[in-house]
Amino acid sequence: MKRLFLLYALLCAYNTWGLHAQINLQQELPQDPKTIVGKLPNGITYYLRHNTEPAGRASFYIIRNAGALLEEDEQNGLAHFLEHMAFQGTTAFPGKGIISGLEKHGVAFGQNVNAYTAHNETVYNLSSVPTASESLLDTCLLILHDWSYYLTLEDKEIDDERGVISEEWRTRRTPSFRIQAQTFPVLFKGSKYAVRDVIGSLDVIKNFKYQTIRDFYHKWYRSDLEAIAVVGDIDVQVMEDKIKKLFSKIPVVENPVERPFFSIPDHDETNYVLATDKEVSGTSIAATVRFRDLSAAEKNTVAYLKEVLIASFYNSMLNARISEIMQQETPPFMRGNIGFGGLVRGYAAYSINVVPKPNEEALAWEAILKENERVKRFGFTDSELARAKTNMLAGLESAYKQKDKVDNEGYMEDIKSHFLEQAPMLDFETYYLLVKQLMPLITAGDVSDKAKVWNCTKNRTITISGPSEGEKFLTKEEVLALWDKVSNATDIQAYEDKVGGTSLIGEELKGGTVVSSKRLPRFNATEWGLSNGAKVVYRRVDYEKDNVSLTAYSEGGTSLYDVDMLPAAENASSIVSSFGVGDFDPVALQKMLSGKMAGCGVSISGLSETLSGSSTPKDMETMFQLLYLRFEKPRFDKTLFASMMTRNKLSLSQMKDKPQQIMQDSIRMIMGNYHPRVLLLNDNYLEQITLDKLEKVYRGRIKDASDFTFFIVGNAEEEQVRLLAEKYIGSLKSEYRKETWKDNQVRGSKGKVVKEIKLKLEVPKTTVVTSFSKDLKYSLYNSLCNSILEGILQLRYTENIREKEGGTYGVSVKAGISRIPNSTCSMTMQFDCDPDKADFLKTLVYAETEKIMNTAPTQEEMNKVIANLRKINEQSKNHNSYWMSIIMSYYIEGVDLTDPKNFDYILDKMKPRDIQKFAEKLFKGANITDLMFKPENM
Repeated sequence: MKRLFLLYALLCAYNTWGLHAQINLQQELPQDPKTIVGKLPNGITYYLRHNTEPAGRASFYIIRNAGALLEEDEQNGLAHFLEHMAFQGTTAFPGKGIISGLEKHGVAFGQNVNAYTAHNETVYNLSSVPTASESLLDTCLLILHDWSYYLTLEDKEIDDERGVISEEWRTRRTPSFRIQAQTFPVLFKGSKYAVRDVIGSLDVIKNFKYQTIRDFYHKWYRSDLEAIAVVGDIDVQVMEDKIKKLFSKIPVVENPVERPFFSIPDHDETNYVLATDKEVSGTSIAATVRFRDLSAAEKNTVAYLKEVLIASFYNSMLNARISEIMQQETPPFMRGNIGFGGLVRGYAAYSINVVPKPNEEALAWEAILKENERVKRFGFTDSELARAKTNMLAGLESAYKQKDKVDNEGYMEDIKSHFLEQAPMLDFETYYLLVKQLMPLITAGDVSDKAKVWNCTKNRTITISGPSEGEKFLTKEEVLALWDKVSNATDIQAYEDKVGGTSLIGEELKGGTVVSSKRLPRFNATEWGLSNGAKVVYRRVDYEKDNVSLTAYSEGGTSLYDVDMLPAAENASSIVSSFGVGDFDPVALQKMLSGKMAGCGVSISGLSETLSGSSTPKDMETMFQLLYLRFEKPRFDKTLFASMMTRNKLSLSQMKDKPQQIMQDSIRMIMGNYHPRVLLLNDNYLEQITLDKLEKVYRGRIKDASDFTFFIVGNAEEEQVRLLAEKYIGSLKSEYRKETWKDNQVRGSKGKVVKEIKLKLEVPKTTVVTSFSKDLKYSLYNSLCNSILEGILQLRYTENIREKEGGTYGVSVKAGISRIPNSTCSMTMQFDCDPDKADFLKTLVYAETEKIMNTAPTQEEMNKVIANLRKINEQSKNHNSYWMSIIMSYYIEGVDLTDPKNFDYILDKMKPRDIQKFAEKLFKGANITDLMFKPENM
């Protein structure tokens, strides 16, 4: 009955949006009928949608139409501060009750429990919540209820959080943030955007009065400015009843202040700003023309959807032209892009951006303006638009087949836009039919005309940013003079769309045959042995209906090359892959693949080489063709190589002496114990990369089908996969070699290494890095112990270093375990902090490792971490990536990860004492790397 109703609905949709009917551009877009939207008497809006991707999970959001722009000067930063305070106590959940309670169910803080504050909104989320427990769902609703109106905002909790946010302020003071702080006052001159950066004033953060944040909370965190959204594997009717009962009790704020729209004053003159910073590595030039966005009523029409499509075509076609420029031997700039898109709420922008080579600003700016002018004068060709439409349609068809695999967060994005900006919220069926109907109506002239509309001088701002030393920047007068020069130039010609080639592979392939076949019942897979010695393993997985994945694996990698060949070996896959394949350079290849959802890339790592491909079932043969070409017909293009190396050398020169680069290099060298094979990216490194060396490495690694195992997973019939494997993999040459990797004895330092490294920093900050490593036997038991230990330490450092001490925005804890070339376990902790507190905070890192060696973790800590591990494992099942990993692990490591004894049984029997014993094995007598990166003036 339901299927008949759906069919009737689709027929009605075709009747309304019929492909043969005259479309009414002013017709209002229908709202997604599968998303329930309601409004409570107190003004709270709610959204509900049933979704089973993933099954047994739901996401809970509270969306507030309130952000940093609503702050008064004495509240600068308090919208963001208030976001933090939502996790520091509510009426029903005192203290850290929200986080602690959810973690018991595997809903982890940061990973599943989080929030963000922006200029115009604040959004909280509880994601990937298991739905089997009704009491847990009720708890999540109660959390949203308390966030809405019942934060406790206690004096002590406020004071404790000042330190955390002060450290977040420090962490976020990156070079790009400091550049933004210089450009926003000009880009948004005369508006609140010019004076609010969300994180706020450090003086306000440290010194505001308690009542100030409470006033902001009660003024703007109110029922008429919020939405409750629940999407997931839920009973929508039951959830709606619960929301009505619980949230209707929240009182209405009396005499609410009107929530303003924050406008940006118009300006006729072109504004200009130069922003510099010592830590910025490169220069960029941008022109931004601001436009008032369409109204909510205008956005909810078919005409708006047509405009969105036109802008998408414009951006993709113009930036495809810019990509062609980058294939020149000496391109006039490092990077560039032009396009139309959103700016801030209520505004859109047309932007021209270019990254010039050092001290070649005029050349780059003139070149990018010429491409802009070329479109303005001559527009786009019919063939360009046809290709753009074909690509969009291919993506649309693929998405349509996967429409039931949109995850909860995907729907939440639509809900947020609908509530905050009154954007249309279409169901995919209607969207799909509308786009297919609108695309034929859009001409190259329609798209080309936008260049004349968007290229205007009103509300135009020029922003130039770069390093404060060693660069000469264009002045406003020089920028505009070059623009006038290009506008009046007589040598700009129309773009010529060169399209060549009709098939990826011109010759007839001899193919091969399956000479052996066996079933793998444990994986419901099949292994074929081909006549050229290649081994192919196939498993059908139809959960992702429009996807097929392929991975080819062979041992060896860069380990087989001497040091003089290492730079080429480490870069061969990325550089050679960028040259295209066969008879097609990157531009021609992109055009050849128009409308195809298929790709295949190469990776040469330390101990192995892999080829990874993906496609839709329809385009699976194209993926196999690309695989064949990657093996048999790689391209080695002198022009493209010269172009790429020129840009690499220029980028390297810009990174020299920058703090972040020094830090990365130091960590790499020290943790690699200065081994000769641990190389830094410097001039000498680049000089050792030649085209001949790249070709030698690539041809040495990506050959010999008999030395590879090919894994294919996805929604494809076995017979179809077998025939394609015989034709394309069976045509690959074989040498019947049996290679393995080489152990070059690259190991970390022994004992304890302590180093303090001084950096020239604009904002005083110390980065603490503490790493423990130990040679331990590789096993699944040890791997799970290491993951549990990581989770427990993360909980403790969050509680002690972040929350209790207010010492850092967050401690990163990373567990590592390796099987080859040697069995090693590691645990690395890293955080940023106030330089004056660094020594003390580092002692807390060691204190926890000592504590867990001497005292077993609590059962509650164990339960929280294990619940999260089980949840992640359960959610990953059915997907192509899961089965690809499972089958590859079996073939490469000999381990069946689907066997309960390799996961569930281990976790079932795991006790706190087991983690204590493992911690003792790892930390006692471990090799320790103890690094501190400090400001130079300390």
